[in-house]
Amino acid sequence: MVEVYLKRRIDNYLTLWKKDSNRKPLIVKGPRQVGKTESILHFATENYKNIIYINFVEEPKYKLITEDGYKTEDIIRNISRMDPTKRFEPGETLIFFDELQEYPEISTSLKFFKIDNRFDVICSGSLLGIHYKRIESNSVGYKTDYNMFSMDFEEFLWAKGYGKADIEDMLWHMKMQKAFNEMEMSVYSRLFLDYCILGGMPAVAREYIMRGTFEGTLDIQRQLLEDYREDIRKYAEGMDQARILNVFEQIPIQLAKDNKKFQISKVAKGARFKDYRGCIEWLKDAGIINICCCLNYPELPLRGNYDDTKYKLYFFDTGLFVAMLDEEAQEDLRANRNLGVYKGALYENIVGEALTKCGYDLYYYKREDSTLEEDFFVRTQKNLLPVEVKAKRGTAKSLRTLIQSEKYPDIQCGIKFTAGNIGYSDSIYTFPYFCTFLLREYLKQDGPALSMKE
Repeated sequence: MVEVYLKRRIDNYLTLWKKDSNRKPLIVKGPRQVGKTESILHFATENYKNIIYINFVEEPKYKLITEDGYKTEDIIRNISRMDPTKRFEPGETLIFFDELQEYPEISTSLKFFKIDNRFDVICSGSLLGIHYKRIESNSVGYKTDYNMFSMDFEEFLWAKGYGKADIEDMLWHMKMQKAFNEMEMSVYSRLFLDYCILGGMPAVAREYIMRGTFEGTLDIQRQLLEDYREDIRKYAEGMDQARILNVFEQIPIQLAKDNKKFQISKVAKGARFKDYRGCIEWLKDAGIINICCCLNYPELPLRGNYDDTKYKLYFFDTGLFVAMLDEEAQEDLRANRNLGVYKGALYENIVGEALTKCGYDLYYYKREDSTLEEDFFVRTQKNLLPVEVKAKRGTAKSLRTLIQSEKYPDIQCGIKFTAGNIGYSDSIYTFPYFCTFLLREYLKQDGPALSMKE
C-alpha cells in the first residue's frame, strides 16, 4: 500500500510563511509524532530545489557544526565538510534542523541566518516547551513560532475525503441556526465517534483510512503511549520521573469520576500539591496534557482570574486517553460503540482538546457554596461565554443560572455541545459535538446575537 500524505493545517501556514518576503526562521513546536517532520518535508519537496535535513537524534555528529561559531558561513562550511553532497543555493535551499530538543543550542544560529538572509530555516522538535526558555533567550526577535497539534476533526474530515465546501456548509448551519437533516447528523456523528476513539495522531488516522476499520489502531496508540512514557524517563531532567509518570497514569482514572477536578492526594499516598506542581507543569510544557484552571469568579478578564491550585487535566489527544482505558472499555468502544462510564469524560476531553486547538486557554468554574459548575469558558471581544458539555440531552441548570442571574453581568448567553442537533432556547445556543472545532470561526464571523438580559 502506498502511504498517503494527510493534509494538515500547517500546510497553508507554511505556504504563507514562504510568501512573506520578510520571513524569519521558523520553529515548529508540538508533541511527539503529531506529524511535524512529515508536513515540513512535504512542504520542502514542493517548494525547494535543495533540502538540507539534519536530525540531531539520528545523526548526533551534526552537533559539531557550531564548533567554529554560530555564523551562517561557519555552519554551512562545517555541514559541507561532513557531507559534501549537500548543496547550498541562495533562495533555493531550506535548512531543516529536526529534533531540536536534542540540541537547543542551534537556536543561537537563527539570528545569523536571518541577518544573512540567503537560506530559509525551519526547526522542529518535540518537548520543546521543556527547553523553551533556553531557545527563546538564544533567538529572541529572530524567529517565528508555530504550535502544531494532533489532527483536529476538520483535518480528520479532510483525510476522509471531505472538503472546504462541506466545512463551510457546517458553519452555515451554525450561523443560520438551521438543524442538520437526519442523514447529515448520522454521517457526521458516526465520523465524530470514530475520531473520538482514534484521536488525531497521524499514524493512527492513516491506518484507519487505509484499512477502513479500527484494525491495528489500538496497537499503534499503545506504542505511542509507551513512547511518551519513554520520553518522560529520558527528558525529565533532575525531576522525579516516577511522580510525572504517576500523574500521567492517573489522568484517565480521575477523569472518569463525577468530580473531574484533578486531585493530587489520589496520585500517591501522602502526595502534596507542592511536590507535584512541577510534574504537572512538565507534562504541560511537553504538550502531553492540557490544564483547565478554576476561575475565581466567572467574569472578564480571564487571565489572572483563576486559582492555580484547582484544575482539571485533559489529554492533548482524546484517542490516546481512550487507549489507556481498560480492555472491557476498549471492546465496548470499538466493537459496540458504547461509551459506558467514560461518556462524560470522553466528551469533556474532546471539547477541551478542540478548544485548545482553536487557540483558547481552558477555564472552568465551580462555586464552593452551591452545585453551580461550568465546564469551560471562552470570550468574545465584550462578553464571556460559558460552554457546557452534555453527555445526555439533560437540562443545563448551571448554564441557565449563569445567564439569568444578575450576579454575572459579563455573561449574556451560553453555548451547549450535545449529541443532539442545532437549537436555541433561553439564550442557550446548542450544537452537536462535531461542530466544536468551528466555534472560534463561528464567534469571529457572526456569533450569537448576545441579547441583553431582561
